[in-house]
Order: sequence, then structure tokens, then C-alpha cells
Amino acid sequence: MLFVDQAKIYVKAGDGGNGCQSLYRDKWNRKGKPDGGDGGKGGDIIIQADASLYTLLDFKYRSSFIAENGQHGSGKNKKGKDGKDLILKVPIGTVIKDAQSQVILRDLVQDKDFVVSAKGGKGGRGNQYGKEAKPGEIGEKRELILDLKLIADVGLVGFPNVGKSTLISKISHARPLIADYPFTTKKPILGVVDYQDFRFVVADVPGLIAGSHKGKGLGDRFLRHIERTKIILHIIDMSGSGERNPIEDYQKINEELSLYNKILLEKTQILVANKMDLENAQENLKLFRKKIRKKIYPISALKEQGLEELLGRIKTELQKMGN
Repeated sequence: MLFVDQAKIYVKAGDGGNGCQSLYRDKWNRKGKPDGGDGGKGGDIIIQADASLYTLLDFKYRSSFIAENGQHGSGKNKKGKDGKDLILKVPIGTVIKDAQSQVILRDLVQDKDFVVSAKGGKGGRGNQYGKEAKPGEIGEKRELILDLKLIADVGLVGFPNVGKSTLISKISHARPLIADYPFTTKKPILGVVDYQDFRFVVADVPGLIAGSHKGKGLGDRFLRHIERTKIILHIIDMSGSGERNPIEDYQKINEELSLYNKILLEKTQILVANKMDLENAQENLKLFRKKIRKKIYPISALKEQGLEELLGRIKTELQKMGN
């Protein structure tokens, strides 16, 4: 499935129906009695979170949405029928923003959360009240930005080809494309991890590069998916393959996180030394520990080594947060 995490749409709520100008006459009432009914209300545009959706793909091919108009009133004091509301379903984690003012209308973080993004026009008043009938009001219209930010407990970050996809495939039900070259992952991937009696969700975002916070390599599009995560799993290729320096990689990724949003560095970050089965990894790990005096978990995702201790730490941290 194509992953789409941003969309711009036009919404137009329904117009209110016109009030009716009508006079009831019979042989006893030649002058006539006002009996025009009110117009119906126009339908609203409602945007609602749906837990079964994971992408904004539907809005890639259709970007204009118009709700039903209210029907006009009629004689004999008959009110026009209200227009039907139009409900647009989006994934949990979608931020609804007014395109012109940039004001956030609602952040839909729970299933069934909703926002009325455009209100239908009120129906016009009929002349049944002894006053001249009035037309219905025009429904609201606006352009909206839909911005999906994945909701996951753990977010994987690191340079391309450090083994994030391999790790998520080993610990979760996700099955990402894996190959030994950079940028295999083209879109964020969610995986559900069942560890002992505990379950959590992991998000693997495409590898970051220097300048990601400015959008280089679409990095800013991917970094925003880390904003909601409770824990950051920082994956480092400790083998130094491709003439990489694990210490410099660690520092550069943290710099990108900080430049994008300093709050990201305030999150719990678990360091993971991957590819420990390869040459130079043990020596590089010793140098890393001397320079970066923080707890780090040596693993080989490919050979499934060290994963038990890592998963135990993730479970402990999430339980502390009330997960």
C-alpha cells in the first residue's frame, strides 16, 4: 500500500435551504395565511479518526469534498430536509490544519475523535411567522492540510543501512523490504511487538542524513513521525561499514534531532550498537564507550543476538511511563 502522510483538500459544507414564501387560501380565508416552511440546514463536513486506516492515500486522488445542501421549505409549514453530513475518515494521529491561517483545528489522537471542519449553513426562515421568507445561509468552505504523524511507542532512528529494517523484522510482525544498500526503507513502517506479556508499537522511519531537519532526503517528512513516540531507539552501525565512524554518526543524528525539534532530545533514548557480528565492531564499541559514556546495547539484529536484553529495557521504560 502506498503510504501518504500529507494531503491538501478543499471542503465545502452544504448551503441552507431557502425559506418558503407561501399563502394558504380557502373559501373562508381569501386574504391568505402565511404558511411557508423553513429551509433545511446544510450538511457539515466532519473529519473523524479511524483506527483501521494507516495512510491518507484516499486524499491523494480526490481532494474536493462538498456536503449536501438543505432542501427548501414548502407550503403548509413544511420544513425542508436537512442536508446529510459528510464524514471523512482519516488515520489516528492526523492533524487537521486550516491552510490559510495555519491554525490547528484538531489533533485526532484517539479512535473516533472528530472535528467539524466546515459548518453547514442555517436554513432560511419561512414566512409562517408573519415575516417575509429568507434565503438559507451559505455553508462554510476552506482549504485544509491533513498531516499524519504516526503514533508509536518506540521510534527507530539512525543513518541509512544501519539495520533498522532488519531489527523491526526480527522483533515485530512487520515485514519491511530489506537489502544491503541505503534508503531501502522509503516510507515509515509500523510493527507490533509482543514480548512476554507485553505489547508495544515500533515505528521504523527511513534513514536520516545530514541536513534532514531542513528536508534533505525528505528528512523533515520522516522526523515528524518521531515526535509522538515515547522512546527513541538510536541504531548505530558499530562495524563502521562504508568508512562510517560510529561516534560521528551518533553525534550527527542527535544534532539533526535537536535542530528539527529540541524536545526530541528530551525523550528517553536507548542506544543500540548493531552489526556486532561483523569485523571491527568490538574494537569500535570500546572506543565508543570511552567517548560516549552512556549505556549501549550491543546486538546483531541479523543473527538475533542481544535482542532479549534490549526488549527487556524497552519494556521497563514503557512500564515506567504507564504504558
